[in-house]
Amino acid sequence: MAEQQYPEPICGALIFNSANKIFLMKSYKWNNKYGIPGGHIELGETKEEALKREMKEETGLDIFDIEFIFLQEGIFDKSFWKKRHLIFFDFACKTNSTEVILNSEGQEYVWVDIEEALKLPIDSYTKNTIKEYLKLKNKI
Repeated sequence: MAEQQYPEPICGALIFNSANKIFLMKSYKWNNKYGIPGGHIELGETKEEALKREMKEETGLDIFDIEFIFLQEGIFDKSFWKKRHLIFFDFACKTNSTEVILNSEGQEYVWVDIEEALKLPIDSYTKNTIKEYLKLKNKI
């Protein structure tokens, strides 16, 4: 495999269901910690198009009411399964879908209250996203 030439843009989201719980999935890519689903923004895609596609591919869920939370960066973080420079565009969104279909990237999933999520073994980027979301919502 060729060495990485440029940072990779990644989109991910806190998905809220009708009970206002968020979706988290365990992934071997993040040392089997819980995290938000997400993936690469493909050439020619907007962040929102990529987000909808990635959420559907990884979870089977359709999403709407997409809100940008913030941007964060991971540079050769040892907690990720590959040595990569990643730029994360993190969002919050909603789903009315009820059937979860995980692809091969997810080993299991949970729906939890957002505050409870911080007590789970979650990756540091998901923790940052949750904290930033809570900070933004408390300002409103």
